[in-house]
Amino acid sequence: MDLPRNAFKAALAERRRQIGLWCTIPDSGLVELLAGCGYDWLLLDTEHSPVEGSGTLPLLQAVAPYPSSAAVRPAWNDAVEIKKLLDCGAQTILIPYVQNAGEARAAVAAVRYPPRGIRGVAGTTRASRFGAVENYAQRAEEELCLLVQVETVDAVAQIEAIATVDGVDGIFVGPADLAASMGHPGGTARPDVKAAVVDAIRRITAAGKPAGVLSADQPFLEDCAEAGAVFIAVDVDASIVRRGALARRGAW
Repeated sequence: MDLPRNAFKAALAERRRQIGLWCTIPDSGLVELLAGCGYDWLLLDTEHSPVEGSGTLPLLQAVAPYPSSAAVRPAWNDAVEIKKLLDCGAQTILIPYVQNAGEARAAVAAVRYPPRGIRGVAGTTRASRFGAVENYAQRAEEELCLLVQVETVDAVAQIEAIATVDGVDGIFVGPADLAASMGHPGGTARPDVKAAVVDAIRRITAAGKPAGVLSADQPFLEDCAEAGAVFIAVDVDASIVRRGALARRGAW
């Protein structure tokens, strides 16, 4: 069996825009429903959701039959947690709260097997199709996509250094935490916060890396796209459900 292709990684390498959705509700049926809605990628979030690492397995299985690519965000830049997600078959990982090039290098090491990294080797995992992928350990890196998240003032200042780290495939800007770091928790709608996000995207793009962002603010997303954002998440599943429920109730 051949190594599964990572369509999302290929698209980022070609700078083809990828429109995604954030998934925080740990229900495989809902994730499967969303996987059929035409999004290029779905982010399975284990940082700000009840999902634990092992809970991503049925969610990854729910996405697998559909054209959407699944990405997973661990709760932290933790090699053990990352290893488990990779063994479950995640091919795209978004690491939160990467502050500098050293932390980016640690994330790269966590997704690579020795001698290039520290990922533990296991022979019969879902990642290798339970041993069916020939030479998986030698080839896994080809289709793994590592995204790192800058979400503080200090991290944004290190964008150029982070972008030079071999193995980083894209840099994601987190507006909510950046706003808090700027002294404005909950202030993602502030003009100065939006300007900081757009500037970060421009700098990521200028440094030669695909830039990403999450927001439900359409005009702001258009500004981000104009600045060069390639992978753009346009909403959160729980927010969509809540807005729909409130709107339906309001009709009566």
